[in-house]
Amino acid sequence: MRIFKTTLPNNSILNTSHKEYSYVDSFRGVLKDIENNITSVDIAKAFFSSGPKWVGKLFNLRNKLVSVFGLKTSGNLVDRQQQLENFKCEPGEQLGLFKVFNKTDNEVILGEDDKHLNFRVSLFLDKSKTDKTKKDLTISTTVEFNNLFGRLYFLPVRPFHKFIVPTMLKGIIKEVENQRNLYERKKRTTKSGHCTETHNKQIIDRN
Repeated sequence: MRIFKTTLPNNSILNTSHKEYSYVDSFRGVLKDIENNITSVDIAKAFFSSGPKWVGKLFNLRNKLVSVFGLKTSGNLVDRQQQLENFKCEPGEQLGLFKVFNKTDNEVILGEDDKHLNFRVSLFLDKSKTDKTKKDLTISTTVEFNNLFGRLYFLPVRPFHKFIVPTMLKGIIKEVENQRNLYERKKRTTKSGHCTETHNKQIIDRN
């Protein structure tokens, strides 16, 4: 699976807000959507559930380091798992460190405002220009520094961020495709079972 460095999508909410960001990056991957029914909510849920364990460990380390400086932390993994089960991806909803700021049919904006910096994450779905059975998924991150400490905090985070986001994007694509394939298999199995039951009933009725 290839992940490409790209630019903030033209139609992204983050691109139409006319803000000047201190930092911006975007990464794009391609996912299969043969039935054209994968939604931005599916992507958002996979964003929280598909991360590799080592990313979770990095977040835990980050929480321990920044809590002494008054930055917000994401809470413990047990609470996060319980929140994920009830997650509806509605604006104002909070899951760990991430608050839902906006949601459309093809984009979800997550992020947080802190005293040292504000950040946003865009999960943007777009139709593939070359294949109707596929969609482009772009993850974009924007950061606004509120003071010097925000800049200093982000310096060591930046190289890790550029490595983590493409890895997370691959995980999201795999998670969404696997969940969709599982759903389609269950649907076919249910339909097949219903047809068999109907056929058996017709035989009984004829007898």
